[in-house]
Amino acid sequence: MSCASSNYKAPTPIPVKSRQWPGRTITQPPTWVSVDLRDGNQALPIPMSPEVKLEYFKMLCEIGFKEIEVGFPSASQDDFDFVRQLIEGGHIPADVKISVLTQAREHLIKRTVESLAGVKQAIIHCYVATSDLHGRFVFNSDHQQVLDMAIAGTRMVRDYVDAAGMTDVIAYEFSPEEFTDSDLDFVIEVCKKVKETWGKSAKPDFILNLPATVERRPPNQYADMIEYFIGNYPYMDESTISIHAHNDQGCAVAASELALLAGAERAEGTIFGHGERTGNLDILVLAMNLYSRGIETGLDFSNLPKIVDIVEHASGIDVHCRHPYAGKLVFTAFSGSHQDAIRKGMDRRKEIGNYFGQGWKIPYLHIDPRDVGRNYEQLIRINSQSGKGGVAYVLEKEFGIFAPKAMHPAIGAAVQKVTDKLGGEITAQTVRDIFEDNFVNLNTPYHISEYSRITQNIAEGQVEVQFKLRCGDAEEVITASGNGILSAVTSGLQNCSLVPGFTLVDYSEHTMGKDKNATALAFVGIRLQDGKKLVYGAGSHPDIARTAVAALVSAINCAVRK
Repeated sequence: MSCASSNYKAPTPIPVKSRQWPGRTITQPPTWVSVDLRDGNQALPIPMSPEVKLEYFKMLCEIGFKEIEVGFPSASQDDFDFVRQLIEGGHIPADVKISVLTQAREHLIKRTVESLAGVKQAIIHCYVATSDLHGRFVFNSDHQQVLDMAIAGTRMVRDYVDAAGMTDVIAYEFSPEEFTDSDLDFVIEVCKKVKETWGKSAKPDFILNLPATVERRPPNQYADMIEYFIGNYPYMDESTISIHAHNDQGCAVAASELALLAGAERAEGTIFGHGERTGNLDILVLAMNLYSRGIETGLDFSNLPKIVDIVEHASGIDVHCRHPYAGKLVFTAFSGSHQDAIRKGMDRRKEIGNYFGQGWKIPYLHIDPRDVGRNYEQLIRINSQSGKGGVAYVLEKEFGIFAPKAMHPAIGAAVQKVTDKLGGEITAQTVRDIFEDNFVNLNTPYHISEYSRITQNIAEGQVEVQFKLRCGDAEEVITASGNGILSAVTSGLQNCSLVPGFTLVDYSEHTMGKDKNATALAFVGIRLQDGKKLVYGAGSHPDIARTAVAALVSAINCAVRK
């Protein structure tokens, strides 16, 4: 690897005096612009077919985008035909503007205007590279030649639009390509001359798009450049400032947020950031970031799993499992401490909301998964890193099994033993199987059979039972009474020489399922006379009265096994 000091240097800071953007707060969304069908599509290994592009366009409209860049109609017949398909097929909603890209060349501009015949409203987006890297070394042009190209291109767009009778339906967008790598005062001069060439306009109809075409600067410098530009460009009342960030240094979202603070009013990007190299601004992430701070964005990602499916199919690129908001694992915890905190937070959600004055604030989950179409069932998944709280959460949320809190360590240990052996993730059903195998209706070494309830009314409120207890080869028939079935069986076992001395400490029971499918699950905690540890067992039986008995026997079996 070569020495960084010889190959690279820090970009020159922007001379902003008394910068304002660091003290601002974003309070409203920008105008959102999807460039998925142009900038995103041109970077795909296999570009979208017309059918897929139409499905994608309809999805973007459903999400709520009001400006959608749909192609480069002068560059390919496919793009030209797609623009015509949208217009002639009536696929463009009345409140949506399509945008098309062109270079500042006459035959390309002419072809671009032709593609828009009959459109209700649209944007022609013309770009000219203004950086010295492009101007001098790619196009062999000096500043004056670049300026002349921008003016000439703008004049040609205006002339062809006027000649086509579309003056009132076409807005103009101009991009000084490689804005962040250009001389800032030169860019301002170019944009000033472009605006004067275009003439007077309503603010939404003249757009200056200031792109970080290749991300070479830190996010704060992008914001500085936007603030400097706005402070020195004289036609802000007739111009909209737009941004278009790329992600070469992984900072496109951060750079865009800071640029909005600096005064940008419009943001271009793609869903999931598809685009050249490391991609464009991920417009989903930026929009959901604002949403998570209480800003109504105007974009609807409430069915994000469906959007993921459409984009993955259209692009041929899978969404990463850790992708913010959209990844399959972003609302999932494997770590035991995280699981425990999430579980406790979910249990006290109302109390937390009242304390902080907001509807959602849960440990480790910065938005409600249901806001993007995800469910709570997969918040916690189990592997060798999981803890007792996570295991308890899975049993509760997936199966309605609410074990006593004092039992959680034992259940967690049983699951941990299996996950340590397997080394990977286990399913919720496996968690339940482990729970049942280790705690429910255990019948070794102790087993009750030939159980019968003899009579009630031995004395007021008393119950008498008889059953056969087996432990290995030994058997004993026991008759006992108590103030309930569990009390009677407990009394009988405590007086049986086959059973070690124990004390019944805890009992609980709840119903699982509904109506005719409802079953009872009971939990019994006991403490052996020679031990201090509370040991639990669980029981389930078609006869609800026998459920508690099964739980007691399970607890004894758990205790003697330990």
